[in-house]
Amino acid sequence: MNVLITGDNGFIGRALCKRMLADGYQVRGAVRAESQIVEGAMVGDIGPDTDWSKALYGMDAVVHLAARVHIMDDTASDPLAAFRWVNVKGTERLAQQAVDTNVRRFFYEFYQGEWYLN
Repeated sequence: MNVLITGDNGFIGRALCKRMLADGYQVRGAVRAESQIVEGAMVGDIGPDTDWSKALYGMDAVVHLAARVHIMDDTASDPLAAFRWVNVKGTERLAQQAVDTNVRRFFYEFYQGEWYLN
């Protein structure tokens, strides 16, 4: 199975890529910068105009982990709008292009809140 993982350079994405490769999956990362673990497909910044077509080509599934999170000292004039631009509009664009390219599975989990370690 060919799997596209967005956010493959992140904490969870790196671990997932390593695990999926070890389990025999063909993994591609959708990246803004060079991927350190898997073949990367450059997509640039995420938003409603992102072209995901090269990243999605030949993929059976998408695991969408990329998001605008943990921004310390945010310089955006409207941080909420910036979060929505990436996390809502960018995700909608990815999902629609995944449908258009016949990707069979789409995994997405968005958590908005605080993380607690016990």
